[in-house]
Amino acid sequence: MRIWKTAPEVTDRQVVELPEGAKLLSVQMQHGRPCLWALVNELAKIEKIVVAIYGTGNPMPEDPGVYISTFQIPEHGLVFHAFEIPTLTRGVTP
Repeated sequence: MRIWKTAPEVTDRQVVELPEGAKLLSVQMQHGRPCLWALVNELAKIEKIVVAIYGTGNPMPEDPGVYISTFQIPEHGLVFHAFEIPTLTRGVTP
């Protein structure tokens, strides 16, 4: 097991590739970019995980997904909330 880091874009939905069974831990800012950390079995097959990032006060669906973390971009005064969308992820094609 290891902890991997990926740098998601600040966008409504995106696909992140991580080993199967990855446990999404947190999203925080590092060096001016959002980073997502996940606990992974690096020997597992890579799968596509759909992540949604919603800004505070912006519209979002009734079921936004499984909450991962909240992160801030302080220099712009913005707060975002990251969710995994399980119906579109973990081996299921969006």
